Amino acid sequence: MSGVKCINKAICVVASLLILTTNLTGCVGAETAARYSVNSFLSDDKVSLYYPTYASDLCVVNTDIGDGDSGITDSVSAGLFDLSRKETLFAQNVNERVMPASLTKVMTAYVALKYGSLEQVLVAGSDVYVTESGAQKIGLKEGDRMTLDQALRILLIYSANDVANLIASNIGGSIPDFVNMMNTEAYAIGATNSHFENPHGLTSDEHYVTAYDMYLIFNAAMQYDTFSEIINMNTYTTSYLDSTGASKDVDISNTNGFITGAQSAPSGVTVIGGKTGTTQAAGHCLILLARDTAGNPYISVIMRDTDSGTLYNDMTQLLKEIVN
Repeated sequence: MSGVKCINKAICVVASLLILTTNLTGCVGAETAARYSVNSFLSDDKVSLYYPTYASDLCVVNTDIGDGDSGITDSVSAGLFDLSRKETLFAQNVNERVMPASLTKVMTAYVALKYGSLEQVLVAGSDVYVTESGAQKIGLKEGDRMTLDQALRILLIYSANDVANLIASNIGGSIPDFVNMMNTEAYAIGATNSHFENPHGLTSDEHYVTAYDMYLIFNAAMQYDTFSEIINMNTYTTSYLDSTGASKDVDISNTNGFITGAQSAPSGVTVIGGKTGTTQAAGHCLILLARDTAGNPYISVIMRDTDSGTLYNDMTQLLKEIVN
């Protein structure tokens, strides 16, 4: 399997914006924010991506990368990114728009961490309810309250959709305003081929990402220690208050099989954490942070797989690319 090495270029702004138009496969690095052409690998007419300073070394890819014998289902979107060497190890359909299901909640957490404070008390309003059949939730009711820290742990560990609404309404002032923040922040980190319509990922026609954009979003969220801590947690127990001040207990387990121990990573690879997502429209999705025996970090993502068993098999095959 051959990877594509990162290409680091200093990009300057002289008088007016200079856009680097050479097609790149690998990573773009600069000490300041950089713009470059992405016409070759986005399906719309967007002409540039903006990367803030903290993410000055990011992998990009404009073609499938792999040896054709990965064992990964052909129809899925999949990517594997070496964060230390700034190298794309594997890419398959990474720039195709797909529904993200609950991987959306990584973006929700990122925006909440950027604009909220962990001690902030969130109060559930009339917009907290989720009525879609089968949707994961903890049963929040109007007037219930918990801190943002509690809410983020329930959001990312248990993937509760009503908690996503709680966060959005309190941090954004309203759910629609928070969704606008999600889209603004997605563009700011370079995820310009994505569009969000809600904070939880339940099916909506114009709610989509790409596997590559999910890498960008996950990478951005990892700048927050709280995010990195939460995605590694197996279980979480807490109590929040209802409208009368009575305590309500929550005892949840992670939905990620690699964290619970239901799934095993390949020899030489340790899964640190991640996020699952599943809806009928989106299929089965999973994004992970993993490390090799030297401690080097990798982000791996698979989207729109057919079922849970195939998803974990495909992710295991993808993680093998780290040690092959």
